[in-house]
Amino acid sequence: MYIFLCFLLLFHSLIPQSSSQDRYFKSSLDTSALQGSKQYLEVTPPLPSDHLTPLCTRSLLNHDFANTVGSPPISVPYSPPSDCPRLRKWNRVILELTVSSRGQQYDRIAGLWLDGAELLRTSTAEPNSNGVFWKVRKDITRYSYLLTKTSVNFTMMLENVVDNVFTGIYHVDVSLFYYKMDGVRVPSKGKLGFHKLGRLGKSGGRIRALYETPDRELGIKELEKMEILRKLGGNTRGLYETPADLIIPVNNNVTDKGYWFRIQSETDLRSKSIRIPRHTLRAVLELYVSFHGDDEYWYSNPPNAYIKTNNLTTPRGNGAFREVYLSVDGNFVGSEIMIPVIFTGGINPLSWDPVVAIGAFDLPTYDFDLSPFLGNIMDGKYHTFTIGVSDSIPYWLVDANLHLWLDRRPYALRARTVVREAADLKLQRSSKFKKLDGLFKVKAARRSRFAGWVISSVGNLSTTVLQEFKFKNFITFRYGGTHKMVKQKVKSMTEVWVEDTRGEVLSHVYMKRKYPLAVAVTNHSTWWNDGTFLLHTNVSHSLKQNITFGVFSNVIHNNQDSWGWMKVRGNAVLSRQAKTNQTFDYQDDFGCYTRNVASVTGRILNDYASSTCAPPE
Repeated sequence: MYIFLCFLLLFHSLIPQSSSQDRYFKSSLDTSALQGSKQYLEVTPPLPSDHLTPLCTRSLLNHDFANTVGSPPISVPYSPPSDCPRLRKWNRVILELTVSSRGQQYDRIAGLWLDGAELLRTSTAEPNSNGVFWKVRKDITRYSYLLTKTSVNFTMMLENVVDNVFTGIYHVDVSLFYYKMDGVRVPSKGKLGFHKLGRLGKSGGRIRALYETPDRELGIKELEKMEILRKLGGNTRGLYETPADLIIPVNNNVTDKGYWFRIQSETDLRSKSIRIPRHTLRAVLELYVSFHGDDEYWYSNPPNAYIKTNNLTTPRGNGAFREVYLSVDGNFVGSEIMIPVIFTGGINPLSWDPVVAIGAFDLPTYDFDLSPFLGNIMDGKYHTFTIGVSDSIPYWLVDANLHLWLDRRPYALRARTVVREAADLKLQRSSKFKKLDGLFKVKAARRSRFAGWVISSVGNLSTTVLQEFKFKNFITFRYGGTHKMVKQKVKSMTEVWVEDTRGEVLSHVYMKRKYPLAVAVTNHSTWWNDGTFLLHTNVSHSLKQNITFGVFSNVIHNNQDSWGWMKVRGNAVLSRQAKTNQTFDYQDDFGCYTRNVASVTGRILNDYASSTCAPPE
């Protein structure tokens, strides 16, 4: 993807400019050239397997992505490793993506798929003349069904341009690491602990539970409950603690263009027909999505009336609200407001050097529990799964994976949808402007509730899903349009619980997210008359997430604040400075992780990490 100059997207595109100012290269002024190849990073918590030695390793791909626009993705054959010890079967898999590049290049989007199911959506850093590199590690154990298949294709797509101007080639290595993680973690006052699970005997002997404190033991009733939760794949540890028995991609069948769907407008709905096994216990759709081109900064787009009244030529309109929604056979089943991920060329590219924005290397996915709808789709017939983006303009990349947990008996199950309450979208827009100055407001909210039951070999299970989001966006233009400010707040909540016939809650998952964003851009183009302009930027964005599953919970507070300026003429950055501070806090019942990073104009000044939990207040 081409990443246009940040201020052209957020502000400058609203004022006519010559085509020579459409883009520029950060590397035109690179003070880090004497420091050697530079490492980029995204601040994330360490994985539990990081301290372990893998049972085996599988190198999947080693490829140079040069001039690949319009070319089909790269595919290589995959089969599970044959050199893992037979008596120590792996139960944890980590995908590791390593990338390096040197030269001039814009950031690009990339996707990785196994047998057509997406494993990772990522973007690239913008290189410099001395070279950059980075690494992404992601736990992909949830895709175990695919990882155990033989003779399937592993595919990667990264559309890049290389010519006499764009010289950066992305050198990519992809490997898988297979681990055996014995025992389960037991909460112990904020410390990491492990407890072995014993063998279950027919006599109903007791065993310590993975979701209880170490001094409590369980009887046969609770053990039966654990077995039900295990089959549902969403026990008290989390949604994918037991990987799905079957994964069906919801993707583009034209594989020479990549497996993702490309959505060009709000009427451009993308669908796939799927037949669901008749002994399905649970269904969860995992959505991958990213936004590009004229909609990369959708949260800053003004309404079309403003563009038309001021005779502007920018195509970046339709206002500042986007909702990605799902339907099955034309019936609404869920929606989400996307986290506004900023790529490394976004807003002010200097702000994300070398610490990238939240989610830039591992874009977030979104889960929709479709279990309440099994009664409608578990009939042996094909059903149409559709993805759409309201008010969208070119272009969005979307696809999904349908995770299915199956009953141990391969017989048709009985199921029914009993509650379908999908409230219409509440959307309010207001705008007030005079010439290039104005104020634009958008407020939106939606709440839905679905419930259904399925009779299976583990009992009569009722699933209820509650979804809700609230959205606010304010855009302000001042001083003849030379100052633009965007403020956006999004709150989303999802709650899923499973009950038996007695009304006893077998599983309960609650997730709450907040992701505020504030952007201010000021352009001082009137100070010079030779095409030079000075740009000031301020960006503050956060992800606050709280997940509770059973008696377990985890909390993430991730915040970035950035300030910067650039003096630019044509495509050249004459001088610049940028400062970014990031604070990352993660805490669950097993421990804590904190990391504070500060960078200035391409250099890391401070990087502090700790696994010590703060004392309770």
